[in-house]
Amino acid sequence: MLYIVGMGKGSYEGMTGEAVNAVTSSSVIVGYTVYADLLRPYFPDKTYYTTGMRQEKERVLYALGKAAEGVDVSLVCSGDAGVYGMASLAYELASGFPGVTIKVIEGVTAALSGAALLGSPLTNDFAVISLSDLLTPWEVIEKRLKGASEGDLAIVLYNPMSHKRTENLRKACDIISGYRPDETPCGIASNIGRDGENCRILTLAELRDTAVDMFTTVFVGNSVTRVTEGKLVTPRGYRL
Repeated sequence: MLYIVGMGKGSYEGMTGEAVNAVTSSSVIVGYTVYADLLRPYFPDKTYYTTGMRQEKERVLYALGKAAEGVDVSLVCSGDAGVYGMASLAYELASGFPGVTIKVIEGVTAALSGAALLGSPLTNDFAVISLSDLLTPWEVIEKRLKGASEGDLAIVLYNPMSHKRTENLRKACDIISGYRPDETPCGIASNIGRDGENCRILTLAELRDTAVDMFTTVFVGNSVTRVTEGKLVTPRGYRL
């Protein structure tokens, strides 16, 4: 059995009970080194196979290979395995391992755990967009940003900035600013559920010049998002 496990925000407490059970029943844990290391203190008796960034295919092939040998394996991802995770790649490569059964175990993605830190910015319709152009052309990302902005959706931005991609968040803010005022309430949540967890509310204009990293999730409010009691809130529309 190959479990594709969304481990949520990275802490044991942030995992679903089903995710804990899947990892507990597995002999081998496969994952990106940073995320797999978060599990070692809780599952020290497991065999670990880890790789660095941009070696996703190698990890998935190893996990499928071990599962084909009859070993129960957990391929772990942060957040949810089906949201910018390994679930789709595992299914794409599974044709080479016809005897392997795959089960996806959902996890709490950063859009939800980050929103909880900030308040309630996603109470109405919203869009999730990754700013990483490693696998998606920037022209496509730009089109999605324009569509979400024009549709007045609250927007969650994943992978907003890295050492090499230092301008993508600024470019995204410039696009969104064509549809929303500079004072639009926004938020950032970093290291969610881990050491150094923090969040901050700021305006769209301030966000444009804010340095973040790959462990940060960015939230951009829509036309009715407001700051209430120090929290970022998008009303559902109830009559008060």
